[in-house]
Amino acid sequence: MKIPPFIFAALPLLTLSGCMFAGNPLSKLWFYTYSNGSTTGRDTLLTPASFLELRADGSYTRDFGRFDYGSWTRKDQQLFLTNQRHTTYVYPLGGVTDKDMQLTLSKGTQGDFEGLPLPSEKEAEDPFSLVNNRWRIPATHKETDEEIRRRLANHCHFWQKYFAWALDKNLETVDVRSTPTPIKIYGNGFGLKHIEDLPAEWRSYFFDAEDCQKANDMIKEVFDHQNIAWAHTDSKYKMFLSAFQQMENFFR
Repeated sequence: MKIPPFIFAALPLLTLSGCMFAGNPLSKLWFYTYSNGSTTGRDTLLTPASFLELRADGSYTRDFGRFDYGSWTRKDQQLFLTNQRHTTYVYPLGGVTDKDMQLTLSKGTQGDFEGLPLPSEKEAEDPFSLVNNRWRIPATHKETDEEIRRRLANHCHFWQKYFAWALDKNLETVDVRSTPTPIKIYGNGFGLKHIEDLPAEWRSYFFDAEDCQKANDMIKEVFDHQNIAWAHTDSKYKMFLSAFQQMENFFR
C-alpha cells in the first residue's frame, strides 16, 4: 500500500530548526486532486480526502491510503518524509506555488495537490494532527471493548474538529464522502453504513472482522438508544460539529 517510489531506511537528513520552515511555500495543508501520467494500483489509493500536512515546525501527518507521521524537510527539488518507523520517503517535486504542488508519486505518475492554509497551531484543534487521528492507526492486537470505544470516540472527535476547521476557515464546501468512516453523512443528518458497505480502509484499522463488527454494533447502539439533539442553525458545519460532539460523549 506504499505509494512513494523512492524509499530509504534511516536516511540521514539535515536537522533544521522550526524557524527555517517559516514562510516556506510547502508548509501548508495539501489535498490530492488528480494525477497526470499512467496510474497504478497503488496510485488509486489516493482520493480527494488524501492529505499531507506539512507544519512549520518540521512535523507532518498524511494519509495516502495509510496514515503516518513524522518529520519533513526539503532539499533542492525533493521532499523528504521520515515517518514514525524511521523510514524516509523521497518525493521529487514538480512546480510549487502558494496554492498548487506536484509530487512524483510513482514512475510516470505525477500527483497534483491543492494547498490550503494550515489549521490551528494547537495540535488539539487541528483535525489532521496525530492526536485527532489515532483512530486511523491499525490495531496490532485484538482490542477490548474499551479500546474500540476509544477508537470510535477519537473518530467522532476528528469529525468535530474537521467541521470546526471548515467553519473557522469559512470554507464553502468540504469532502465528507472520501474519508474512511462507518458513518454516512447526509445534507441534514447521518446514518450508519451496513457492514458490507464499510470502506476497506476503515476495516483495515481493526485487528479482525469481529472487532470491526463490534464497532458497528456500538455505533448502532448509540443511534438506537441515545438522543442526538440537532442544533437549530442554518450552518451545516455547526450542526454536524454539535452532533459529533454528542456522539463522542456517548463513547466516553
